[in-house]
Amino acid sequence: MPAKIIKGLPVATTMREEISTQVKALSSSKSIQPKLAVVLVGDDEASRVYAQAKEKVGEKMGIKVELHVLPSTTSETDVIKLVDQLNTDKNVHGILVELPLPKTIQKENVMNRIDPKKDVDGVHPVNRGYLLGGQEHLALVPATPLACIELIQRSGLDLKGKKVTLVGRGDTVGRPLASLLIKRDATITVCHTKTVELAATIKAAEIVVAAAGAPKLVKAEMLSPGQTVIDAGINQLPDGSLCGDVDTEPAAQIVRAITPVPGGVGSLTTTVIMQNLLKAIGLQS
Repeated sequence: MPAKIIKGLPVATTMREEISTQVKALSSSKSIQPKLAVVLVGDDEASRVYAQAKEKVGEKMGIKVELHVLPSTTSETDVIKLVDQLNTDKNVHGILVELPLPKTIQKENVMNRIDPKKDVDGVHPVNRGYLLGGQEHLALVPATPLACIELIQRSGLDLKGKKVTLVGRGDTVGRPLASLLIKRDATITVCHTKTVELAATIKAAEIVVAAAGAPKLVKAEMLSPGQTVIDAGINQLPDGSLCGDVDTEPAAQIVRAITPVPGGVGSLTTTVIMQNLLKAIGLQS
């Protein structure tokens, strides 16, 4: 029997309704208009599309998304100056710098300048430290790991005591996701592309999360019946098509449930950023 496909859009729709309700409550009870500032430096087309998507999604939920588009010739000093201005602007509740930045700008210098309580992308070392230290309630968490958790939990799975194999150890997804899973009492094994006996480790899990950034790394023969597979990878193939870190079609003939790529984890990330914006408002008050 083919796997249940866990699509991201229905979950995102439910979350957006919840966020809209919270935005209305903030507006009526505290006269707060949630505002996210998005900084875009240069002319990277994908970044521009992502930034504009945030603007549209935010508008639907009553959130103001303010785009700050700077030319690729902008100096690092000027980008940091803009971040400083946004940090001190009490009407701005969240700051997100779209990547990649031009090569003339040190990414860490810009990201580390963002006020941790406005860092809706969860990139600041303070937020990473809170997460690693088990203080998730104080942290703004990166969107993709949080989207994985939302998909697992909202599909009806309780993570407590579950055997989870996490394939990926990167700073963006793997490491923060490991902390989120531990906080929810999952029993986790972290693997990566250099893990010996990767297939056996994946096969033994109840839940598999793929976040290695390697196209179709997880093959159907590595999986077992009854598993839930969350694919957080997104990779472009030579023909221009997108695929995840799991070989989805054959895998779907074996496992209990699986997320598609595209249409799975990635469908939630912008909504999670808006959820983070509301959490940021709470942390700032």
